[in-house]
Amino acid sequence: MRLPMTPITRPLPTARLTLLALLLAGGVAGVRAADPEPAAPTPVPAVAPPLAPAASAPARVEGTRTDIESQLRDAMSRGDPRTKRLNLIIDEKSSRGGLAPGSPPPLNPVDHPQREPGIVIRQQRPASPPKPAAPAFKNIPWSYAGEGGPAHWAQLKPDYATCTSGQRQSPIPIEDSDTLQGPAEAIEFRHVPSTGTVTNTGHSIEVQLSGENSLTVRGQTYKLLQFHFHHPAEERINSRVYPMVVHFVHRNETGQLAVLAVLLEEGAANPLIQKVWTHMPLDVKDSVPLPADLIHVGEILPRDQRYYQYIGSLTTPPCTEGVLWLILKQPVSISAEQLRLFGQLYANNARPLQSRNGRPVRDAVLIAPGGRP
Repeated sequence: MRLPMTPITRPLPTARLTLLALLLAGGVAGVRAADPEPAAPTPVPAVAPPLAPAASAPARVEGTRTDIESQLRDAMSRGDPRTKRLNLIIDEKSSRGGLAPGSPPPLNPVDHPQREPGIVIRQQRPASPPKPAAPAFKNIPWSYAGEGGPAHWAQLKPDYATCTSGQRQSPIPIEDSDTLQGPAEAIEFRHVPSTGTVTNTGHSIEVQLSGENSLTVRGQTYKLLQFHFHHPAEERINSRVYPMVVHFVHRNETGQLAVLAVLLEEGAANPLIQKVWTHMPLDVKDSVPLPADLIHVGEILPRDQRYYQYIGSLTTPPCTEGVLWLILKQPVSISAEQLRLFGQLYANNARPLQSRNGRPVRDAVLIAPGGRP
């Protein structure tokens, strides 16, 4: 809309300028300061009048309230402020007050086309915060060293973000002095002679079994999917580092995972490991089928089946959380020769320890009646 104003007989005081600046802060304004309309000229003989010069584009200024107030004062200070007329064009619905970029503001009917174009002032709008740059993921496979190592897993793929952001990651250090000690239910194992396939995954030696092998704990039955090896052991119990561990990965009907960890210490040759090593593939992604009924997981379980229990994650990408961990306290033996053979393929395939973040660890110092021992 247009607001014609009566001639101002004295300069606008600062308070009124501030008020005008506040008016402009609600939208965009075109400000025009012009001399009063001159008296009608004396008639002259009919001669084609010269073309009036085109009005130049108004000056445009973006700024804060202080900037707008300053521009108003400047507009009124040119010439005699007592004879100035101030035109305000305010449009709260438009970011340009209804004016196309570079166009002069509308003129009042009393204005002469040769008057100065005035000043168009726009309120400064806050700049939008910059959008965070999308993380650049490395197009390399995960590994246990170098750019694909554990410290960089979350940077390799979006699905691996939990490896860094997760609060229930594995493995964790376990100290008996900081556990929930007491009686615990026995783990019920069901194992049968099974066949399967041994695969060199590029990260470990993995055995996928067929057959009805499972464990039951906390009222849930988890079926055995596969077992694999880490050298050295990822678990650290009472500050002790074991040379190797076997992880038996299970899953129940709802999809929750449970991992049974059997620690290995140097001693006599292990019969179950000897069977696996005999069929160990050497090339990455190579697989070797096992003879029928060769594997019986019960061969590797210790007699003392007391355990530590906590909720953690997979120790390899994507580091999925919500995994039930069951770590048998009593280690079983593996010979120096068996250790050496695996170490030649995988000198170190263990994830570093992760923060416990206040998670409780159950320490089954006693097994409920019916369990062993």
